[in-house]
Amino acid sequence: MDKVKFVDPDTKECVEFYVLEQTTIGGINYLIATLDELGDSDAFILKELPAENDSEAAYKMVDDDKELEAIAKVFAELMEDVDIQF
Repeated sequence: MDKVKFVDPDTKECVEFYVLEQTTIGGINYLIATLDELGDSDAFILKELPAENDSEAAYKMVDDDKELEAIAKVFAELMEDVDIQF
């Protein structure tokens, strides 16, 4: 399972997430990821930020309610065997 690193903008703490699924909508890459390798915990939807100077991809948590709901519905369709509640 792929992993991505996420740096909390407030605490600057680095956290690794396990990627459950990814999709591209409107040219923007989104990930649904969890802290648990088996995916049996809360999941988070991350949005890829524009790359700066050929750097690695950076992600931020989706915090806009409308965007979050729309992307969660897409992931629910992609991951039929998973119960996504938001």
